Amino acid sequence: MTDWDARFAAGEYPRGPEPSAVLRSYEPAIPDGRALDVAAGTGRNAIYLADAGYSVDALDASREGLSIVRERAEERGLRDRIETVQGDVSTYGFPTETYALVTLSFFHTLDRLADLREALAPGGYLFVEGHLRSSDATPSGPSDDRYRFAANELLRAGLGLTVLYYDETTQERPDDRRRATARLLARRSTGGRQTYPPRPDERGPSDERTDE
Repeated sequence: MTDWDARFAAGEYPRGPEPSAVLRSYEPAIPDGRALDVAAGTGRNAIYLADAGYSVDALDASREGLSIVRERAEERGLRDRIETVQGDVSTYGFPTETYALVTLSFFHTLDRLADLREALAPGGYLFVEGHLRSSDATPSGPSDDRYRFAANELLRAGLGLTVLYYDETTQERPDDRRRATARLLARRSTGGRQTYPPRPDERGPSDERTDE
């Protein structure tokens, strides 16, 4: 089992990892309110969401990781927007119908996705990204396929929600750290007629943001 406290303390894991481009792109369309960053690590999503105006619960089992989250929040003047929660994701009792947004990045816990869905308030959004099994070499991520999604596995897990975005792709990264990922954004809503935010890369000329 990985000793994340030791890894975080030794600086083996990035202190300020970037949130997903998909999450950044869709965030303006997601309602304001309370957010939950599951397996927060050093604050990949928690810091970004707090900076965007959310009140964030950052959940992680690592005391050291959460200490870094608090330090980063303090540095950015966001400490009053982030509540760190030390707990084991596999056994944590998630509240129901609480969050406008729940995020989970690169922590494999398919058995808790139903509980994360229930933690969403009506109309709330779930964002999940994780490592994907691939027939091509993908040096980044776990060596054991047990901790990677199979093809379409994450998509099937999200079908109880309204799926707004899904992809499975390979990303080229520095130092040949190629990474295969699956990414899901879905909303807790029902009905045959709903509203849908436009995909950010499909905005028309009149929709493009400009600097005043």
